[in-house]
Amino acid sequence: MRALVTGGAGFIGSTLVDRLLAEGHAVDAVDDLSSGALANLTDARSSGGEFRFHQLDVRAPELVELFVRRRPEVVFHLAAQPSVSMSLRRPVFDADVNIVGSVQVLEGARAAGTGKVVYAASGGTLYGEADPSELPIAENHPHRPRSPYGVAKAAVVQYLSAYRELHGIEYTALALANVYGPRQDPHGEAGVVAIFASNLVEGRPCTIDGDGSQTRDFVYVDDVVDAFSRAAERGSGLLVNVGTGVQTSVAALYESMASVHGDGPSPRHGPARPADVRHSSLDPTRAAIHLGWSPWTALADGVAAVLDDVERAGARHA
Repeated sequence: MRALVTGGAGFIGSTLVDRLLAEGHAVDAVDDLSSGALANLTDARSSGGEFRFHQLDVRAPELVELFVRRRPEVVFHLAAQPSVSMSLRRPVFDADVNIVGSVQVLEGARAAGTGKVVYAASGGTLYGEADPSELPIAENHPHRPRSPYGVAKAAVVQYLSAYRELHGIEYTALALANVYGPRQDPHGEAGVVAIFASNLVEGRPCTIDGDGSQTRDFVYVDDVVDAFSRAAERGSGLLVNVGTGVQTSVAALYESMASVHGDGPSPRHGPARPADVRHSSLDPTRAAIHLGWSPWTALADGVAAVLDDVERAGARHA
């Protein structure tokens, strides 16, 4: 198939590009490089596959023209303003990128005759704070986002449904748990595994927000990309959780990573982040039924891979 990946130079997007090229698909990657990096596409550009990169903001009017020229059969929409705290400080900017930009992507898909859009929704923010007895959360849980970022993600799911009814564009919205893995930016706010790995490797103390008892559902990037690939032909018209269903506290994550890496400075504790969900995990049952997907990478194996990637990157730049 001919695929187009928005946010294609990002951590998840570039890994998806590599997967699609390995499967023999033609791939166009769109990214404005505000948070993505061309270095993430080194393998794609040297793969010998049919690949093109386009530096473009999803809000740009030229995006629709690009869609019409390239005629993607499937669009994987991962481009986003990714910061919850940014959405609290600049909610209009967040809505402009995450809602208006997504509608622009849908307009491009409509103009190009695209058959399907696979969307990167956010399971961690979409459902909001759930009672611990409700975890892991299933897709029929009410949407109660606590941040403008989460509200925008919920709104785009509604737009996808409307475009399906109005224009016949199929969609699958993947509600992602906390994705981690190689290439994740250690300087962002969301990638706690990458942040801890970078600090441990460089001998800096790690900062745990709050008391560390908050829990997350950590899912490895290769597993997530497998779900995206499967969703190209499956799960149409559905919101589908992509997570492990397992809760891990941030404090336990740190202890696990410090144990793998070896001794380092003791962690520090900072203030809890505003609008942060206290506990989160996603039930992957629907993904197993409709995508034939289930996670396979154990957290210990995944964090070891991240630590190894950070160490190798440091050696290259030494």
